[in-house]
Amino acid sequence: MSSSPMTIRAAIVGYGNLGKSVEKLIRAQPDMGLVGIFSRRSELDTDTPVFPAASAADHAQDVDVLFLCLGSATDIPEQAAGYARHFTTVDTYDNHQLIPDHYARMDAAAREGGHVAMISTGWDPGLFSLNRTLAAALFPDAQQNTFWGKGLSQGHSDAVRRVPGVRRGVQYTIPNEDAIVEAKAGRGAEISATSAHVRECYVVADEADHADIREAITTMPDYFAPYDTTVHFISDEVFERDHQGMPHGGHVVTSGDLGGSRSSVEFALELESNPDFTAASQVAYGRAAARLAAEGKTGAFTVLEVAPYLLSPVALEELIRRDV
Repeated sequence: MSSSPMTIRAAIVGYGNLGKSVEKLIRAQPDMGLVGIFSRRSELDTDTPVFPAASAADHAQDVDVLFLCLGSATDIPEQAAGYARHFTTVDTYDNHQLIPDHYARMDAAAREGGHVAMISTGWDPGLFSLNRTLAAALFPDAQQNTFWGKGLSQGHSDAVRRVPGVRRGVQYTIPNEDAIVEAKAGRGAEISATSAHVRECYVVADEADHADIREAITTMPDYFAPYDTTVHFISDEVFERDHQGMPHGGHVVTSGDLGGSRSSVEFALELESNPDFTAASQVAYGRAAARLAAEGKTGAFTVLEVAPYLLSPVALEELIRRDV
């Protein structure tokens, strides 16, 4: 099948860091046009048309793909299925343990509305998921380890900021460098996600709330409870000085024996801006979602179910010629 160019009418719901990055990157695409942004706020600092989020369904006929730039902690679980009943959607939901449940909800909602719901299209889950599957398929008995960071996690930072009493907050995931060396040498069998990383949170809050906030964060299921988590309380001045950037990165290391020889495969990311890179992946999978919807497909899809050429604005025939 040819991936011939089509003009994709795109819209965004949510206008935080991710939404702003998606807006910027949609404008740079040769085959997309930005219809508008849906927001609970009446005014945004943008020249893109802004519409009330509550009226989004009224614009469904004008939008080919809706980018859900919402937080994974509560917004996506509460709102995403509602949007999928009216739009073809693409999200970056990143709570690994709950992805099967999210997939089921989005699949039901998208099929009900006759749309496509592309889920969890960031870099992990997302691009790392794809690379874990690809690399593991190469080895009869693969040893695989995933490391995140050092970097700021948007989903986990959003979860921190939703704790009562937190005025400002970020969370960094930090990998164990010795564990990475062991994984590359094929000795990663005993390394778990929780033992290979620590989580550090930096929070601005009133001193009277510190104890309750620390307890709420370190015991939060799925996000922090399994990990060695440290909460640092800092001033607004220190937060402004040291915690405005959004770097991230990580590694997927896969190794194994191939009939007497050992090989390893590594996929690594170094990101100056986590929102920009997450948005880049989301926009590419938004293109794929729009194409699948145009073919008449319905239901939820993960990155594992999408042919790579559907992500590119370049026609399949040209991609094949380039590769040769």
